[in-house]
Amino acid sequence: MCLRFALILLAALCAVARADVRGCACDPERPETMKARECSLCNEAEKRSAAPGEPPYFFLKDNNPRKPNRWLLLWRAHAAGPHAMQDLPRAVRTALWTAAIARARELWGDDWGVAYNGEVVRTQCHLHVHVGKLLKGVETSRFVVVRHPSQIPMKPGEGVWVHGAGKSMHVHTGEQTTETVLMR
Repeated sequence: MCLRFALILLAALCAVARADVRGCACDPERPETMKARECSLCNEAEKRSAAPGEPPYFFLKDNNPRKPNRWLLLWRAHAAGPHAMQDLPRAVRTALWTAAIARARELWGDDWGVAYNGEVVRTQCHLHVHVGKLLKGVETSRFVVVRHPSQIPMKPGEGVWVHGAGKSMHVHTGEQTTETVLMR
């Protein structure tokens, strides 16, 4: 039993070590920097520059075959480093959260959930929000209640997951891996 636990812990630590995108060097002006695996969403965003009147984001079906029910909301713009959500102006963050929540509700009704992974575990540097169905039984007692996406708190480097709770929303902060609360 101890050996099994040790192997699981080692696998988790290796995954975290590979996932850290804080040193991302993607630069659309330098194509050689866009070939890294962690830059694949950057490349998708570059293909979809906004036309006049289009929103600053777009939705993309998650291409991971292990996540057939998952969508991603991507910001169209490219930023340096890990494209941190908390670095965006509040109005942009609000627009992104509002769009992700609206799509999640459209797809999953009252069982919706959205998640933004922390910088240490993200495998893609480009800013994206996971949109999906909240798994049953994942609710914890560590959340804040908000009534509007503009109230969703963001702390540097941390992940956050949000889901409906009647006419309010529960926002869970202080975590890194958050997308695991959503159905694959």
